[in-house]
Amino acid sequence: MAKLELGIDFFSIEDFFELMLQSDISLSEKAKSKIIISFNNVQNIVNSSKTVYGINTGFGPLCDTKINKEETSLLQHNLLISHAVGVGNPISKNLSKIMLLAKAHSLAKGFSGISLEVIERILFFINNDLIPVVPSQGSVGASGDLAPLAHLFLPIIGEGYFWHKDASIPASEMLKINKLKPLTLGAKEGLALINGTQFILAHSLQSLQKFNYLLNLADYIGAMSCEAFHASYKPFLESLHQLRPYIGNQQVAAKLYSLLHQSENANSHRDCERVQDPYSIRCMPQVHGASRNAFKHLQELTEIELNSVTDNPIILDENTAISGGNFHGQPLAMALDYCCIAASEIGNISDRRCYLLLEGQYDLPKLLIEKSGLNSGFMIPQYTTAALCTENKTLCFPASADSIPTSMGQEDHVSMGSISGRKLMSIIENVHKILAIELLYACQGMEFRRPKKMCLELENIHSLVRKYISKLENDRLIGNDIQEAIKLIDSKEFKKLIEVFI
Repeated sequence: MAKLELGIDFFSIEDFFELMLQSDISLSEKAKSKIIISFNNVQNIVNSSKTVYGINTGFGPLCDTKINKEETSLLQHNLLISHAVGVGNPISKNLSKIMLLAKAHSLAKGFSGISLEVIERILFFINNDLIPVVPSQGSVGASGDLAPLAHLFLPIIGEGYFWHKDASIPASEMLKINKLKPLTLGAKEGLALINGTQFILAHSLQSLQKFNYLLNLADYIGAMSCEAFHASYKPFLESLHQLRPYIGNQQVAAKLYSLLHQSENANSHRDCERVQDPYSIRCMPQVHGASRNAFKHLQELTEIELNSVTDNPIILDENTAISGGNFHGQPLAMALDYCCIAASEIGNISDRRCYLLLEGQYDLPKLLIEKSGLNSGFMIPQYTTAALCTENKTLCFPASADSIPTSMGQEDHVSMGSISGRKLMSIIENVHKILAIELLYACQGMEFRRPKKMCLELENIHSLVRKYISKLENDRLIGNDIQEAIKLIDSKEFKKLIEVFI
């Protein structure tokens, strides 16, 4: 594959994360040329008699206050230090790096009027693992993610903090270690750095990456629960789902059918009296599939956002600087809230399958243990899945449905998309834990329903789990098993067994 160019090429999400692994990211001559032209266009505005927001005016409600040429640099410096008002625990180092790279890609498109020197300083930070510390709270998701982006770029002017191992270190110290001097920002540069949706975008990118895996994992674990429950594969027939052809539903049904149709358990239904399985089993294509459809929508919008210019004002040419609303986070905010529900539902239906396996139906022992009474077996882990599900439901309130005016009414409708993104990441982490617990239930149930003939993929997963977690014969510290399962499904060893097909 040809090397993708920052600011020039359209990046898929996969392209972006491949670039994240590189340590020699640079600008092409074509990108440099576009950046320089846009920078010169801003200098022409500075030297002219035109009044352009953010270049020779104040910000927000001070947009009508004219700033003289001599104070331009101080204006941009003050912008960064005054807007760095984030609070709360810092986001992960990886999220900060995603923000840096996404911002560099947007700035390199040549519509922000920023200097080549500033963008190359950002790339130096990325290539040398100099990643700024960014608080998690403080963005309302319009006028861009002002507070988090201000923290992200404070180190450019020698302020703020970098990550150093698991702690933080003043940016001024780290710049000295790397023999770098703080940069002096010119006209429009501070505004270009902090106007944008890269905080929301970073949360969307990272959420999509993990949610993609969990969607596929849910199909495999759901199939294992089907084996344990002695369920029918007929609800997963292709002919049924052609009659209601949602793409996500069809993908899930096809995968479940491939995992189950040759199973000795599934085929034993030919002469049985069971008419149908509960919804949490037979409606997996409809429920998992609906979540996949939501995932696909967010994926589409996130790729558009990744390759967009979300600055303000946008410098179209030497005569045109438009103060618009490309920084508004609503396009991603609403889809992130939608995906909060989609992720939560994967956890909800997983919890129901856990409960189903506890009931002792169809020759499964109650609580999935032969000596219940003396032993509680798997009774209590379902309390944990229930608690996590309810926590997720409380996080499903759509942040994008709210708006609190800011900036003395100049910013009178905001997206709150940063909160949407943070909520989605929390829900996905909870679903990860719920699925780990269902995996324990499914593997335990399969011990009593182990068919002679079973799909090799499911056999391999069961064997890998048993490599680290033994069958439960008597009560033990099952909390340790849960932690082991949470760690296991996130391991490379486990992920090799899961086909990811979105």
